[in-house]
Amino acid sequence: MNLDVETKRKLREMGCDRLVDAFCAQDDDLLAAVACAERVRLAVDDAYGMFLDDRVGGLVRRARLRYPNADLRSIEMVEERGLNRDVINQLSTCAWIGRHRNVVFQGYAGSGKTWLANAVARQACRNRIRTRYIRVPDLEEEWLVAGDKPQGRTKVLKRYASYALLVLDEWLFDRPNDQFRGFLFELMERRYDTCSTVFCTQYQQKDWHERLGGGPHADAIMDRIVHNTIWVGTGDYNMRRHHYHDNDDKE
Repeated sequence: MNLDVETKRKLREMGCDRLVDAFCAQDDDLLAAVACAERVRLAVDDAYGMFLDDRVGGLVRRARLRYPNADLRSIEMVEERGLNRDVINQLSTCAWIGRHRNVVFQGYAGSGKTWLANAVARQACRNRIRTRYIRVPDLEEEWLVAGDKPQGRTKVLKRYASYALLVLDEWLFDRPNDQFRGFLFELMERRYDTCSTVFCTQYQQKDWHERLGGGPHADAIMDRIVHNTIWVGTGDYNMRRHHYHDNDDKE
C-alpha cells in the first residue's frame, strides 16, 4: 500500500515503524480487490508478528544461551539416545513452567544435555518467559567476585532467584564448598514453588547427596528440587561423535 511521505513520517514519529513497513510491503496489484479494512488487518497482523519476533529475540539475547538457535522441533531422535517423544512434547508446551516444575537432563558427556536445555529455554522465550542460562562454575565465579562489592552477593542471589526459568548447566560437575553450597540452598529456597529450574548433569539422583557434601544442607537442597521434577535421561550416546562422523561422511 502506498502511503504518502507525511503519513509515513507521522507513523514513524509515533513509533509505528513496523506498521509502516508492513503497509509498504503489501503488493497493491495482488491486493487490489481486497477491502481497505482487510488490508489494514493484514498489515497489523504482519506488524504484530515483527513485534513478537523482536521481543522474542531480545529475550533470547538476554537469556545468554550457549546455543541460541537450539530448537525442540529439530531434535535428532536417534534411537540410541532413548529420548521420549511424549516428554519432549510436554516440555515444548511450557505448561510445566506455569506449574513451577523443574527439569533434569541427566546423561553422559556429549549426550546433548546442554543443547536440549537451550532448546527448552528458547521455547520459553518464544512464550515470552524471562529466562537465563548459566554454567554453575560461571555462577560460582560471579558469586565470588560479587563478594568484593557492597551487598554484591545479595544482589546476585536476588537476580538469579527472579528468573521464571533458570538453566543451570554442569550441575554438580564440581563439589561446592560450604559457602557456595549455602548460596545454592538459598537460591533453591527462593525459587521453590515460585519458578522453574532446569539442571544439566552427568550424575544420577542417587549421587547428588554425596556430591552436595552430605548432611542437612544436601538434604535441604535436594528436597527443594527432586519432588516436583521431570527427569529426562539423555543416555550415553555421544552426539558430538555422531555429528563428527556425519561431517566426515559428507566430505
